[in-house]
Parts: sequence; C-alpha cells; structure tokens
Amino acid sequence: MTNNGKYALITGATSGIGYELALLFAKDQYNLVILSRDQQQLEVKAHEFRQHGIEVVTIARDLFNREEAKSVYDEVTSQGIQIDVLVNDAGQGVYGLFKDNELDRELDIIELNVSAVVILTKHFLKDMVSRNSGKILNLASIASKTPGPWQAVYHGTKAFILSFSEALREELKETEITVTALLPGVTDTDFFNKADMNDSSAVQDEDSKADPAGVAKDGYDALMSGKDKVISGLKNKLQMGLTNVLPDTVVAHNMNEMQKPVDAK
Repeated sequence: MTNNGKYALITGATSGIGYELALLFAKDQYNLVILSRDQQQLEVKAHEFRQHGIEVVTIARDLFNREEAKSVYDEVTSQGIQIDVLVNDAGQGVYGLFKDNELDRELDIIELNVSAVVILTKHFLKDMVSRNSGKILNLASIASKTPGPWQAVYHGTKAFILSFSEALREELKETEITVTALLPGVTDTDFFNKADMNDSSAVQDEDSKADPAGVAKDGYDALMSGKDKVISGLKNKLQMGLTNVLPDTVVAHNMNEMQKPVDAK
C-alpha cells in the first residue's frame, strides 16, 4: 500500500480504544500524530505503527493541563503538519459517590474529558473549515445517554461530548467536514483501574466487556462513512433503546443499582 499523505491526530493513542484506532489508521496508510503523557510508551507504539510504512510524530502532553492542551496545535503546525482527522479519545473517570470524591480529582476529569476536547477541536477545526475538509471523531459513551450515580461527573462529561458533537455537526452541515461520536459501553481497557472502579457491580463480568479492537472498528467505520454517531455493540444498542422510553428517574435508579459496589448490594 502507498502512504496517502494524510495525518490523523489521536489522543490517548498508547492504550485501549485509542491504540486500536491508531492501528486502523496506520493500516489504512494514514500518518499519525499520537498524544499521551508517557513519552516512553509513545515511542514504543510509534515504532510499532511505523512498521506499516507511515510517518509517526509523538507529542507528550498532559491534557489534564489546559495550557499543555493549547500547546499541541502550535507544536503540530510548527512541523508543517496538516491534520486531516482529529480523534479525541483520551478520557478518564472517577468512581464513588459525588459527596465523597475529591473535588480536584473531579475537576481534573472535566479538564481532560471536556476542556482538552474543546481546545483541540477549536484549533484544528478552524483549519479544516478554511480548506473545507476534515473529519472529527469524539469518544462519547453510552454514559452520555444516562444519569450516572457513582460516576456522576464522568457521565456528565460524556453527555457534554455527545451534545457538543451533535451541535458541531449541525453547524458544519453545509461543509465537507464531518463530526462523529462513538458511544461504547463497558470495554476491556485500563479505564476501570484508573477510575478506581474495580469494585463496581458493572464490571464484575469479564466476559461482558467489549473488545477495544471491535469498538474501535465500529467508530472507524462510522467516521469514514460520515455518520453522526454509533453505539458500539448490540447489547448497548438494546440498552439505549430501553433507556429512551423509560423516565430519567427510573434510568438513574437502574444505573445506581448497576454501578454500586458489590459489597453494597
């Protein structure tokens, strides 16, 4: 295959869904700009992706820090790189009752899940608009469609991402730029360790966790076909269908029962 000369920028590209998305882009001969906090892991993954005959640029940034997020655009443009596809994958959660969780930790989650996405999208979208081409994939979640006791802030941030994506898509409907939201459910990644969520009832069944490669493929296909959003997995589609017809109070109660710690049941 021949390198197509296009660049995809992917946050959270060293693990989980972000890594699998980067691999799909590499196989389709997209050059990559990959972001993570860990330079060593970035270099390991970059070496792997380069085996597909593409260029890979690594940028180590802490996207919990909005000033570091703002610096990404300048770093990319200083190297003369045009971003054709922006993938906002990086995100974390924090598990526990809102009244008990640390405020600073929850504010960090908002910075990563919301502020960094807004910052990167703002900068790179302006360039896409100026040339009337580009694609954006935002990682939402089925959490974006439900109130989330035990993950109140995380669910709130993902509701923002879905609403933000749909609003941008409408604003851009007369252009050649597409915005797609990917809504996975429980997926076999390191998310739950980072969120201190391993005691949650929702993650006890290892067999029910989705394969991140499959989730990434769903998102990639939806992005490339220009879809507005995709819920990954039949089980999640059915769950979201039921959620749409139930009162929010019932949905919140069901989610509370689903996510509370095993020893609290």
